[in-house]
Amino acid sequence: MTAVRLHPAPAPVVVDLSAAALRVRLHDALAVYVAAMDYPRGTEHHRAPMWAEHISRPGWQAVAAVIPDDNGRFDLRSAPIVGIGYGYHGAPHQWWHQQVHSGMRRSGWAEYSAREVLSDYFELTELHVHPGAQGQGLGETLLVRLLQHRPERATLLSTPEVSYEDNRAWRLYRRQGFTDVVRNFVFSGDTRNFAVLGRRLPLSLPGSAAALPTPPQAPRT
Repeated sequence: MTAVRLHPAPAPVVVDLSAAALRVRLHDALAVYVAAMDYPRGTEHHRAPMWAEHISRPGWQAVAAVIPDDNGRFDLRSAPIVGIGYGYHGAPHQWWHQQVHSGMRRSGWAEYSAREVLSDYFELTELHVHPGAQGQGLGETLLVRLLQHRPERATLLSTPEVSYEDNRAWRLYRRQGFTDVVRNFVFSGDTRNFAVLGRRLPLSLPGSAAALPTPPQAPRT
């Protein structure tokens, strides 16, 4: 006989994730990433060393959404993870920084403007919610918790281009005031088109005050 749950499952809880906790739960966090991005099985093994290396970068910070037990308690060592987000302070020697700088220059940014945007930013490296937990506002809660106390002047991220910006990720970023930095950019070693988006910090900046400058003739989609 199949047991019937009389009460709804506990809602996910968003928490800060220490470096030590992520190292212990790296496989589970990567499983969320693979499922959310619809990557083939095995991708997590290739990504694990990179995520582990990121943990040691200056300004690294992570958050996670976990499922508590029926009493609302959870143990970060074992609670199911359904959302993950992390990032760190961007720096000129980092590959992503160099790629974005190159893309900005090719899309019309003046050197001084590109350097100003990239002079003090938080790279929002990963933000993912498991497909089975999407539609509950977890992505927004993760993003806000991750960015709300960052000391940098801006935050930048990259996300795959989609037709008409029609998916949850794009709607979240637009709702949170992210504007175009580079569009239809192909990172070295990839074949997909990405958008680089950004906004000024803190998150409390309203409307146009949060927008980063744009090049005079930046390409639009």
